[in-house]
Amino acid sequence: MYQNLSKYALLFLFLSLSGFIFLLRNIHTLESWNCHAISAFYQFQTRIHSSLVSVNLPTYNQNLTFCAHLGQKPSPEDKLEEHYLLDSIAWPGPPARFAPLSLRQTSDPVHSLFTILPNKERREWRIGDQLEALVQMHDYQGRPKRYGGDFLLARLHSPELGAGVAGTVVDHRNGIYSALFPLLWVGAAQVEITLVHSSEAVAVLKHLREHRPDRVFFKSLFRLGFLSETTVCNMCLPSDQHPLCNYTDLYTGEPWYCYKPKMLGCDTRINHAKGGYLKHLLTNQEALLFQSGVNIKVQIHTSGKDRINVLPPEGKVYTSLFSNPSGYYLKDSWRPLGGTVMRHFNESAAITQCLRNKVINMYGDSTVRQWFEYLITLVPEMKEINLHSPKNVGPFMAVDTTHNILLKYRCHGPPIRFSTVLSSELRYIFNELDGLSGGPNTVVVLSIWAHFSTFPVEVYIRRLRHIRRALLRLLGRAPETLVVIRSANLQALDEEVSLYNSDWYSLQLDTVLKAMFRGMDVLMVDAWEMSLAHHLPHALHPPRAIVQNMIDMLLSYVCPVTKSRTK
Repeated sequence: MYQNLSKYALLFLFLSLSGFIFLLRNIHTLESWNCHAISAFYQFQTRIHSSLVSVNLPTYNQNLTFCAHLGQKPSPEDKLEEHYLLDSIAWPGPPARFAPLSLRQTSDPVHSLFTILPNKERREWRIGDQLEALVQMHDYQGRPKRYGGDFLLARLHSPELGAGVAGTVVDHRNGIYSALFPLLWVGAAQVEITLVHSSEAVAVLKHLREHRPDRVFFKSLFRLGFLSETTVCNMCLPSDQHPLCNYTDLYTGEPWYCYKPKMLGCDTRINHAKGGYLKHLLTNQEALLFQSGVNIKVQIHTSGKDRINVLPPEGKVYTSLFSNPSGYYLKDSWRPLGGTVMRHFNESAAITQCLRNKVINMYGDSTVRQWFEYLITLVPEMKEINLHSPKNVGPFMAVDTTHNILLKYRCHGPPIRFSTVLSSELRYIFNELDGLSGGPNTVVVLSIWAHFSTFPVEVYIRRLRHIRRALLRLLGRAPETLVVIRSANLQALDEEVSLYNSDWYSLQLDTVLKAMFRGMDVLMVDAWEMSLAHHLPHALHPPRAIVQNMIDMLLSYVCPVTKSRTK
């Protein structure tokens, strides 16, 4: 019996030693199995988290303004400029204690009227005169408004002539507005006044901009091997709720943060993406201020005639008018007024001849990507290189080897609301500009505005200041580099888009953009006036006819009319 037990003991010892040796030899395999099991569970958990990310967003203190302390400390000169810029876009509104009891007390485009004032100089209208239309705003009860702040657009146009020019709106802050237009073509001219937002709606937009920078949120995916996790990101995140990953730019201090993943390090971030838009931002009363067809982009009628007939000039034409547009349309062709002679590049051969031996670097949002797409579509010789970049994100590149043309596009850094941008491709414009050699064959095209509308203007000023400094460095080392800036443009608005990308936000950014680059050796394509003056509907990505005029403007800068050509 004891002999049998000894045999079993020896057998048990042999099996134990064999199992132990097997375990040592396969420990890495077992660890991999374990990692797979954990990863499968965690990926499932992450998918659930990603689908519910909109309900697990940070809580902002609504009594505090946006994190003003972020970024590098501004110099005294920077502070002074910022103060000037903010003053230049200060917007009047309802009295401080005004609290409308109902929609009936707010601006109503149907009850409001405009009147064309008679010419002060003569009975008829002639080229070079200035036309003034007086707008009186009323509320829904038909009572005149007694304060300003309504966002109005003014346009003088002639459908028969394919003509149009943007007007200047002057707010007298008493419910009365003046719309001023220069008379630039002979023939019929019709006044069009549009209420984009009431003064009460603008007050809501201002509050959202200052206190709800989180209404568009972002996310990043973190991954290491089989482990992955998605967290919320933004320019400012409350640090008292979760640990943060700091992705602030080392050169400029441009801030960007993500919440730290629970199981991964901050260095495992692989992409950046738009997370979504917050809903239910308004009270029921505030929501009434944003109704399509009621008080968003509704035309105001005239109390009399809305048309005049313009005659040829008598003698010298005076151009010292209050309204000073950058250009106008005639026969659906843009005619700049700043001294640049507009050329038309209707044939691909003309474009390739203009861009021969050029490197065109386009940086910014999707509105300048639209230019890239237009050029490669119009010019058959321009072949796009497959960089395996995500669709509509980039970076993109096209070449014409016959004419030695290189065309490139790269999106700007955060905040960028594209679908998914790889972290390795997420770069700031100012850093890219510092990497350019520049020179007479280098063209830089910038468009950066659409993704900053949800942040206070100070954020935009800071970003433009860094870009401006980089441009000064570029032009300092290569003065012959051509720099062209595309401004903001109008777009289609509804109840939802108004809260994130209202034309009022775009106008404020556009005013700042033009002021900050005024006086520099850069050229401007005024997309705002080109979209306002045209008869086609407003769109974030303007219709082809408007884009064609923008590209003709760009190429007219690249290949200006020479003296010999003007003889």
